[in-house]
Amino acid sequence: MGDIFEEELEEVEDLSALEDPQDSGDISDGGDFVFPSPLFKIKLEYSCEIIYATHPSMVLNSGDYVVIPTKFGNDIGLVNGAVKVPLGIKPDEVVTIVRKASPEDIHKHNEFLKKELQAFEICKKKIEERKLDMKLVTTHYLLDEPKVLFFFSADNRVDFRDLVKDLVAVFRMRIELRQIGVRDESRITGGLGVCGRPYCCHGLTDKLKPVSIRMAKDQNLSLNSMKISGQCGRLLCCLAYEHDWYSEEKQNLPNEGVRLVYEGVPFKVCEVLPLCRSVKIKDDEGRIVEIHRDDLERQNGVWKIKNKS
Repeated sequence: MGDIFEEELEEVEDLSALEDPQDSGDISDGGDFVFPSPLFKIKLEYSCEIIYATHPSMVLNSGDYVVIPTKFGNDIGLVNGAVKVPLGIKPDEVVTIVRKASPEDIHKHNEFLKKELQAFEICKKKIEERKLDMKLVTTHYLLDEPKVLFFFSADNRVDFRDLVKDLVAVFRMRIELRQIGVRDESRITGGLGVCGRPYCCHGLTDKLKPVSIRMAKDQNLSLNSMKISGQCGRLLCCLAYEHDWYSEEKQNLPNEGVRLVYEGVPFKVCEVLPLCRSVKIKDDEGRIVEIHRDDLERQNGVWKIKNKS
């Protein structure tokens, strides 16, 4: 535990390493698309992934279990409720519910939960025996197919072909190992963020906007990597929540460095305060004055302090 704690506190000099990849996905606000109705938000409990699904005649309530198609095969999911406009997806990503889970499906699912715990320990032991540099995160049995999924994280690519052979010999069924990223690992394992609430990716949705350093800068946040990054080592997901508001507010205020004249004395904007809807200006002698947005005007693209006379 000591090594892990020290690693968490390590300062990152290159803040771009904390950003999400540019190809993190096209996150839509849903406003430009037409979605089928009824539309349900389904959660895959083993991975905390959200899948949006529909069915023309099925009546479902929160807490119901359904069988839906996933990228690994048909599987069981928990209905979180009905939605009108989902976030983060396009209409062609909506799947059709295969069936409402029967008592037999739910019994099978519960039995698989017990087997997953055993499979996890077996796989973990095999990894240790082969001295593979990988961390097993979770294990899952598919409901409708004889397949076991093993999800792991690793700093580098891992040659796990021999491990697969070991697992096939034990389980006598199809085995699939999947390497996942640090955000995916945090989403699956869960935990509490610096705010004291469950991780957004675990408790809310996995359909979150990619986060960039620009979002922290626009919100005047400290660029100390330990303060703006989460347990996964990437930038906090919540940096994206209010970024649009900050961007809009900043458009109504002059940028840092803009020169203004106050009481006949030249000043320069030294700080932009979107939450206060104001800016701080500083003259050559170090005097600082705060000016509210209502006292500013922009004419032909040039910012000026209004004449109160």
